[in-house]
Amino acid sequence: MEPSSLPPDPSIPPVPSDAGDGPEPGIHITTFTHEGRFWDVHLEFVDEGHATESCRGRLCYIPTDQADHEEPIRTAIIFIEPSYEEVRQAALALDRYNLAALLRSVT
Repeated sequence: MEPSSLPPDPSIPPVPSDAGDGPEPGIHITTFTHEGRFWDVHLEFVDEGHATESCRGRLCYIPTDQADHEEPIRTAIIFIEPSYEEVRQAALALDRYNLAALLRSVT
């Protein structure tokens, strides 16, 4: 029997703690304000269907007051790291100004 205190395997994408509880994609990174709206920012891991030795991720922006006709806004793949944990850490390192700039770049 393996001890439960082992660190997670960095080659396996983490499962969001709220998986199955709603339509939110990926791992929630933060919520911030931009141009009078609140935006939830999620990290999505992207599997491009071919073997690779890196993990890839992008950001997904969802306004908290999302109208029925609005779709989430996604960046291109902007994180390429050796492990899922390193992608997560890179996303968490972004500040509000970086997040707003990325949102402006895709709207």
